[in-house]
Amino acid sequence: MKFVIKAFFKTLRVVIGPFMLLWEFVTRPKGLVRPPARQQQVDQACRSLVLYQFRTCPFCIKVRQEMRRLSLDIACLDAQRDQVNRDALLQGGGRLMVPCLKIADASGASEWLYESGQIIAYLRGRFANA
Repeated sequence: MKFVIKAFFKTLRVVIGPFMLLWEFVTRPKGLVRPPARQQQVDQACRSLVLYQFRTCPFCIKVRQEMRRLSLDIACLDAQRDQVNRDALLQGGGRLMVPCLKIADASGASEWLYESGQIIAYLRGRFANA
């Protein structure tokens, strides 16, 4: 029975996934326009951020849309298909849950932020007025 349930959800992801990605592309928000010098500062600050995500996860899509809206160039790592990224997420954050934003500071310490609402609130608070 467990195999049937897993197969059902895997098939569902395979069928619905492309439509979700198409919807993400069609509803792409326009990015925030900043002066070039300020955008360069924002890009520099984004180098300390990494988003662990699954491509077709609706909560990950929500976070990626907000990143586009705020014109943020944050590295996105696939934790679904790439075992190295998956292991890094599990080891660093302690949970295999996406989306997860890794926030590294200058000393090398990392904070792992889960939940799309919290990630979006963090990004807005840090970059919306930038």
